[in-house]
Amino acid sequence: MGLIEKLNLREMKARAKRRLGSRTGNRRLAAEGRTEEAEAKLLRTQDEILDTVAEMRREYGARRG
Repeated sequence: MGLIEKLNLREMKARAKRRLGSRTGNRRLAAEGRTEEAEAKLLRTQDEILDTVAEMRREYGARRG
């Protein structure tokens, strides 16, 4: 399982947690779900940025410095 799949699973788990908390009236569980969902989205964005940077380095021959 790749990193993208793990991030998607993490986001889906957080979304389910948020929805469960909302439906049962558990505000703490809903808040935890929102927080975890935001973290998952940030991690996915970070991964996309790193992939884009790596692609640009390959294309333009820039070295890490």
